[in-house]
Amino acid sequence: MYKSKVTFFFFLAVIFCISSCVNTQKSTYFNNAQDASITAGLNDLPEVTIQKNDILSIVINSLNPEASAIFNVANSSTINYTTTGTFQSTGGYLVNSEGFIQLPILGNLKVLGLTKKQLKDDITATLIEKKLLIDPIVSIRHLNFEVTVIGEVGKPSVITVPSEQLSLLKALGLAGDITIYGSKDNVLLIRENNGKRLVKRLNLNSPEFLRSSYYYLQPNDVLYVEANKNRVASASRSRQLLPIVLSSLSVI
Repeated sequence: MYKSKVTFFFFLAVIFCISSCVNTQKSTYFNNAQDASITAGLNDLPEVTIQKNDILSIVINSLNPEASAIFNVANSSTINYTTTGTFQSTGGYLVNSEGFIQLPILGNLKVLGLTKKQLKDDITATLIEKKLLIDPIVSIRHLNFEVTVIGEVGKPSVITVPSEQLSLLKALGLAGDITIYGSKDNVLLIRENNGKRLVKRLNLNSPEFLRSSYYYLQPNDVLYVEANKNRVASASRSRQLLPIVLSSLSVI
């Protein structure tokens, strides 16, 4: 009986030692980062371009509120009542499959690939040229700025960004952070731009990420946090050690 107890506790000690062998260097962000003032790469980001299926809020104001009102009808949200409940549909102008939006009076406008500033300048120039408004003020925002975070995070989710600016670190925070089984040195970023799909692997263990142009996310970005070797190894160890533990218990 005494030997059986010794054997059982021996196996427990082995399991504990194996499970505690974790590389802390890979489980922390920005290893060996020093105090610094970092500006490179953060202020020089290119402005996001307008893509198909984007929903844009375009608000036009001028000295004549009545003349401006017709351009802003599509920006209002509507509440629809159904047999299963109510839902609120987002207003705005949808960029169609050909890259156009349709504004009152101005008609079809090609917006695909433009930045918000370029579209703002084009609309302002058209309103002045056609003498539709005097001193128009045009404001444009994305209404469907969303990013997706999946994989080894606390709360995989789709995150809506009303401020139109979201850092990768904040996105991970909103998704419950990377779990202890997530690989911080191999985070996968999937980004679609102008019909092309970019795949980029990021190392969050390195302080160089703080200078990266990928520090801020863009609309429809997808972050995938892969499982690290500890996750795979722990699953394998569980399958290997479970029969041993059960055998020890049966002996006792």
